[in-house]
Amino acid sequence: MGEPTLGTTPPRALTVAGTDSGGGAGIAADLRAFAACGVHGCLAVCAVTVQNTLGVTGVHTIPPETVAGQITSVASDIGIGAAKTGMLATAEIIRAVTRAFDENGIGVNRRTPLVIDPVAASMHGDQLLADSALDAFRDLLFPRATLVTPNLDEVRLLIGIDVHDRAAQYAAAKELHALGPAHVLVKGGHLTEDTDGCVDLLFDGETFTELPGPRFATENTHGSGDSLAASITASLARGLSVPEAVALGKRFIVDTVRWSYPLGQGHGPVSPLWAIRPWWETPPNE
Repeated sequence: MGEPTLGTTPPRALTVAGTDSGGGAGIAADLRAFAACGVHGCLAVCAVTVQNTLGVTGVHTIPPETVAGQITSVASDIGIGAAKTGMLATAEIIRAVTRAFDENGIGVNRRTPLVIDPVAASMHGDQLLADSALDAFRDLLFPRATLVTPNLDEVRLLIGIDVHDRAAQYAAAKELHALGPAHVLVKGGHLTEDTDGCVDLLFDGETFTELPGPRFATENTHGSGDSLAASITASLARGLSVPEAVALGKRFIVDTVRWSYPLGQGHGPVSPLWAIRPWWETPPNE
């Protein structure tokens, strides 16, 4: 992605999402990916979760006006080159985030690209959002999105298509695009019977692009969706086009999963540490 010039202000990216006290997903994963991809990460916290590698045992949502205030505070002072969303928790928060995006020029046909990662299902496929929040995603955020990045469980919850093969993945991309986003990336990580590895599918309303990648024999994939969406957002903040950003994000996430590590008693996290230079192993400058 190019060597950053030290001491100069890097591109800025914003994540609007929830925390993960285990550090594997959510805002923690987003900020790690932003840093590994050479951008300064800003954040708006939507919810605080009680979470470890075994699962989520509690959620405390942030007042919608506070979430919106965080977005405006960052945009009005620091500036945002691209933004992404993760877990937004409730329809009320989604409505507040939508208003803040509109007021600050974030979203398709505005100056700042917007990636919507519609976090609606756990890594086990369980629904995390009420139906009203799913409606808000479809009606409010999808039409404003530069790119949406659902996994297959989220595809099922959002449009009712149960993807079991490539043909259904293509059909899902078409139906999701009809909801208004400029681009759709239907991730294939959960299509475990796919003999071609892990194939993500990008669709812009006219052209389909398959992005193949290896499938690794690991259960340590916590935070993979967050990290992919964040790396794409970072590339958009650096001025890349959507196809370029998605291709670079695919490269990033392949090695981030490749070098995932065990942690705790459950599912360990993917790791962007491969992309970070081990400065502590080199002598200090004289």
